[in-house]
Amino acid sequence: MAKHSFTLEDIEGAERLVDVSYTPQERQQMLENLEGQIASARARRAVRLANDEPMATRFDPRLPTFAMPAPQGPLRFSEAQATVLPDNDDDIAYAPVAQLSSWLRHGKLTSRRLTEIYLARIEALNSDLECFAAVTPELALAEADAADALLGAGVWLGPLHGIPYGMKDLFDTKGVVTGWGAEPFRDRVPERDAVIVDRLRAAGAVLLGKTTVGALAYNDIWYGGATRNPWNLNEGSSGSSAGSASATAAGLCAFAIGTETLGSITSPSQRCGTTGLRPTFGRVPRTGGMALCWTLDKVGPICRSVEDTAMVLAALNGADIGDPSSIEAPFHFDATAEWKHLRVGYLPEAFGEDATDVDRAALQAVRDLGLEVREVSLPDLPYGALINILYAEAAAAFEELTLDDTDDTLTWQDDGAWPNTFRKARFLSAVDHVQLDRLRLRVMKALDGLFDEVDVLVGPFMTGPMLVASNFTGHPCLHLRAGFLELGTRGKASLGAGKLSVGEEDAAGQTFTVPQGISLWGRLFEEGPILNLGMALESALGVADRRPTFAR
Repeated sequence: MAKHSFTLEDIEGAERLVDVSYTPQERQQMLENLEGQIASARARRAVRLANDEPMATRFDPRLPTFAMPAPQGPLRFSEAQATVLPDNDDDIAYAPVAQLSSWLRHGKLTSRRLTEIYLARIEALNSDLECFAAVTPELALAEADAADALLGAGVWLGPLHGIPYGMKDLFDTKGVVTGWGAEPFRDRVPERDAVIVDRLRAAGAVLLGKTTVGALAYNDIWYGGATRNPWNLNEGSSGSSAGSASATAAGLCAFAIGTETLGSITSPSQRCGTTGLRPTFGRVPRTGGMALCWTLDKVGPICRSVEDTAMVLAALNGADIGDPSSIEAPFHFDATAEWKHLRVGYLPEAFGEDATDVDRAALQAVRDLGLEVREVSLPDLPYGALINILYAEAAAAFEELTLDDTDDTLTWQDDGAWPNTFRKARFLSAVDHVQLDRLRLRVMKALDGLFDEVDVLVGPFMTGPMLVASNFTGHPCLHLRAGFLELGTRGKASLGAGKLSVGEEDAAGQTFTVPQGISLWGRLFEEGPILNLGMALESALGVADRRPTFAR
């Protein structure tokens, strides 16, 4: 009998890792012909695949019955008043984009001065927050001067003209370190700009620098430290758009760019009290951005007001040939559009005993707006199982870290961190992966059915299965500040780890006043309705203007 590099006992042990059971005869049969399967895997591993080489399989959130919304006329934003410019630089820094744009357009403020205000705030506060991985003052001031020159010549590029922003350090910026928050890539300097960097430049926005990202798009720990929440400097800002949320909440930029695979826009917005918009999957191209999960990654704005997110999304929108999963779709937004006809649903379990007073007050605020609000439900499915798709894609995107054993260089090494997750993912079953893709289609149909009943779903950040379900179906989500809670310092990990009850002190016997948000989910490629309702709800709640305390 031929000698093999593995034994019957090895096969039996492997069965336990994937929860199947074979007979001794079946194991013996596999022993005789598994070598070819292993040889094929080794041959494929010998071909190194760069992070920017996508999968042949593309995810499309559109079911066969889907009809793309028709264009509905030009974008229409609110007309901010060209009020007197405040004397206090802090008041300027925290102003919404619409107000900043009005001051710039009417000559009450220059882009250079605004850029200098933000650069000064970064200089003063970044050591506490660790929210900028790289600051580009020379580039920022040059872009600001160019924006001012165009305005002086009577050329206005739109509402982002002259507005300084932060770019999540997952997107390439020519000649500027783009380290993806991870030690193996900390000296990586790209030769060209990502598509969204080009688009924001074309819109007149001014790049202040690169905001921090939890290493390889998870958590708030990166090679330079840990990004902190400006409302409580003892805790992280959550991730992975850690720096974008922290910097925007702290008034270090007018807005920032985030990405979301599973909560990376909405989770730090929940933690830091920002307004994050996760657009429909495929609406914004990822060309020039780090890939974590090709069928899940989404790009969107993090701002301090709802309408600001619409202004930024308008500049980002549109397919690009460099991202095979991007989808050409119209983006319609009219700040004056009627919203009282919207049917709003909620999952009753989301407002049960674990809900906070802020959650319940936000739901009541929706009712008080005069909207029809009804209970809805989703089928009983193992939504959480879909996360294994994320683990498989992420492990593939960074396979070399596992196979070359360079994963040990990453700072975060807990059981739930990427190094351990990537290693475990090698034992995921390919057959189960195909079945998960089929389950994903069933979940897509489930959410399609839900949005046949209602136009918008409202709920807390961790509403039932929606965090997982809507990320895997590609539906858009707007997360905005709804109120404040008294909480102790929460743990390091993202997505609810280290959760404390309201009023519960931390180990040091302290509590802090921190933001609590509410989420609005909408139909595919219909961000406009959730933005209109979000603006109305933001005004009704009246908590958007409160500024962080930078408490310790």
